[in-house]
Amino acid sequence: MTAAILTTLSSIVLFTCLPHEASSFSAAPRSALKLQPSSHHHRSRSILHSTNSDDDVNGQLTTRRSLLQQGLLATAAATATLATNNVLPANAATLGTLPEFSDANAILQSLTIDVTDKQQYDETIAFFTTGFDGMKLLRQQNGGDTGGILVKSAWLGFGPETLSIPSDFELPVSSLSQYGGHAAIHLRYDPQTTDILYKRSGGEFNNEAAPGDNIAYLQIGVPQYRISQMVKNGGNVVDAYGWVNVVSPAGLPVRAIVGVRADPMMFLAVNCNDVVKSEEFYAKLGFARQEFPYARLNEGQGQFEPPQPPKSVYLAPSTNSMGILLLQNKKKRKSGGVTPNPVLRSLNVVYAPPDGESGTTGDGDLDPQLMDPSSVPVTFISQDYFEKEIEKAAIPGRA
Repeated sequence: MTAAILTTLSSIVLFTCLPHEASSFSAAPRSALKLQPSSHHHRSRSILHSTNSDDDVNGQLTTRRSLLQQGLLATAAATATLATNNVLPANAATLGTLPEFSDANAILQSLTIDVTDKQQYDETIAFFTTGFDGMKLLRQQNGGDTGGILVKSAWLGFGPETLSIPSDFELPVSSLSQYGGHAAIHLRYDPQTTDILYKRSGGEFNNEAAPGDNIAYLQIGVPQYRISQMVKNGGNVVDAYGWVNVVSPAGLPVRAIVGVRADPMMFLAVNCNDVVKSEEFYAKLGFARQEFPYARLNEGQGQFEPPQPPKSVYLAPSTNSMGILLLQNKKKRKSGGVTPNPVLRSLNVVYAPPDGESGTTGDGDLDPQLMDPSSVPVTFISQDYFEKEIEKAAIPGRA
């Protein structure tokens, strides 16, 4: 896969200001465009400070909209310059039409979670859509006929998944939650499966830990989360000091930060048997070291967002896509390695096939195709198949 384009362009980073029930702050979303080597960490920033007066709020909206418009105009101009200068080879595959993904031909688009039963399926949807501000049910389908029984699937996220600018996205009216390129959580329930992947504890509240330990957590940065809704829908809140660590009703560990991101789905943290070997594995798939993402302006220096863990490695196939945080397993010497979390069916990489190749052709190709050194399954989905599946499963009136 193509590595990040070795061209440094000035990037425009948009900062939005959203009030939280406990505090007001400004935080950084995904940059509008950032085409540069993965080792380059300098960014141009425009910061908006939140206030409460109506005049200031109106001024913020005007400034924010003008920044967004300038950003998209700048990315369009930069993309045109790339095409004119033939930075990409003539036969290189391109991923969609979003300028944010011009630096890669693949992205980590989603993760698939297997659930044990229909109740767990419904609780997990409610857990995410009511517990995390802005998360919604993007698409849903009864498909994948297994012996006459339909497998249920649901995709949850914070905005459109399509790799192009949605037709209803309009400047300066539309918000970034209406823009394309959002990551997703794919829930999958197969009624024929008899394996109990995760079972909550008995009693009123769930206290059951996540199964396995190779998945540390999925990190999400949202302007607000609701612990009461997480608990109500079967979540196990492990701790909530500054940020919340919670096990979802399906058994996926989640860490939520109060902050703002263009796409709140930030990264999946993986406990590794060997960080070096894991990095080598993902490097062969087109992942590269990127600047560690934050949801708040103080970038891990305050009490509401932790800094990047020591000796960890953050990788992503694009500067603007969801990534993977590689953590060294602290129990490596004692236990002999990490234990797979069985609820994680796969990480899903959407890619642009080389010219002349069709890529994924059917449901069978969506089964995990590779396993990383820490027993994390990886699946590859061609962008054409991906876009068709979005249309097939779309919910009317939803992103």
